[in-house]
Amino acid sequence: MDRLTNTIRPYAWGSTTAIAELIGAEPSGEPQAEMWMGAHPGAPSRTERGALDEVIDADPERELGTAATAKFGPRLPFLLKLLAAGAPLSLQVHPDLAQAKEGYADEENRGVPVDAPNRKYKDANHKPELICALTPFDGLCGFRPPAETADLLEALEVDSLKPYVDLLRAQPEEAALREVLTAVLTADPEEMAETVTEVTAAAGRLGGAYEPYAGIAHHYPGDPGVIAAMLLNHVRLQPGEALFLGAGVPHAYLDGLGVEIMANSDNVLRCGLTPKHVDVPELLRIVRFEATDPGVLRPEASPDGEEVYETPIDEFRLSRFVLPEGAAPHDLTAATPQILLCTAGTVRAGELTLTPGQSAFVPAGEKAEVSGDGTVFRATVVA
Repeated sequence: MDRLTNTIRPYAWGSTTAIAELIGAEPSGEPQAEMWMGAHPGAPSRTERGALDEVIDADPERELGTAATAKFGPRLPFLLKLLAAGAPLSLQVHPDLAQAKEGYADEENRGVPVDAPNRKYKDANHKPELICALTPFDGLCGFRPPAETADLLEALEVDSLKPYVDLLRAQPEEAALREVLTAVLTADPEEMAETVTEVTAAAGRLGGAYEPYAGIAHHYPGDPGVIAAMLLNHVRLQPGEALFLGAGVPHAYLDGLGVEIMANSDNVLRCGLTPKHVDVPELLRIVRFEATDPGVLRPEASPDGEEVYETPIDEFRLSRFVLPEGAAPHDLTAATPQILLCTAGTVRAGELTLTPGQSAFVPAGEKAEVSGDGTVFRATVVA
């Protein structure tokens, strides 16, 4: 197996301390948002054999296995990350596979440069993702029932919110959510900024259920995404709990450290909490306007000690082992590619010793045993 050297992305929303504390380094004072583990061309992991994407390109079947290559093509189909949010990420949604293929083909045919700020579809793939908390982790996930949102907004006693309250109470669920989100994102910017200012003050006074939204408004004053965020469920994950985020579900991460895994795609449509381009008509085409339970996931333990986070897609499979000192090694040898990530203690993976934040790539079919006294996450595919 190959020890990985990984890139840390310094996005502005990143925590200045969380990743440094995990890996036992001194904080630099700069944001460290994501550590990428995989073969994404934007920041491929490096091995002693070269960049991981180049290693795979040289012999896909050898590295990925015959079944995974046949099912997903000659690319590693997932990207694994450490994600450390110190401020809210943009409110966003991802397309399903058919929408991604259609959107990508349309922008290619129209000659929209792939690096253009208004480009929405960077590839033809969907982007389901899973976030597993390593610390208490706050996020927004899916629409709450319209009547509950109406109560939440009404209690703020902000006059300009009354039309939204009335819509949420009078319309069927799908129409209510669609009309209110449309109205929020297409409102006059100056009028919306005034509304957000009033909402921020009221949320700060009321506290409780309003605290997450007051925090969002602190980071994004005047942004219509603050009101859009109030349409969504607030979720606090405890360490070991996870969220699966499928196509069309609006979401945002607010604060905390977690292990994230996703299909290998960059397709994001933003709803707010960002200075980046928001394409309202395309966003409204992709969003699923239905109230949903966030569906907090807890791992399913198997007899061999592997704890699996079950999801409905095949591009990735995430599990973990909490290894007690002195226990017999676990044989993880598989016909699919794997990335192993240590998040606590010290883990022996084959001939490698992994400490928190360190990871390894295991080619398909390679012998892989783990032991030690710590926690290791295992990322692979279903092929």
